[in-house]
Amino acid sequence: MSPPTLVYDDDCGVCTRAARFVDRRAAINIVGFSELSDDLRTRLPPDYEECAHFVTDETTYSCGAAMERAYERTGLLPSQLFPLVRRVPGYVPVREFVYRVVASNRPSIGRLLP
Repeated sequence: MSPPTLVYDDDCGVCTRAARFVDRRAAINIVGFSELSDDLRTRLPPDYEECAHFVTDETTYSCGAAMERAYERTGLLPSQLFPLVRRVPGYVPVREFVYRVVASNRPSIGRLLP
């Protein structure tokens, strides 16, 4: 079993910071859009540049699910709660909404980060 891969927008400072945060704390590979191999690209949806992706041997998670799965691998709080939270009705749409809000406001969020 190979380590999972987080695929992210390496032109985005917020995305790069998030990917590096996970990379320092979890046994995963990180690959920016500009570094995609043909094999990895075939595992992604056609509109892959719309959000992050977490690719495992079994499946590919996209957008909020991708970042959730990547953060879960860190073992840090609140990642240990994700398996429980996923069972809460309405959680998935809220997670995806929050992901989209952050993604839509990357320039502003990037200016707020140190």
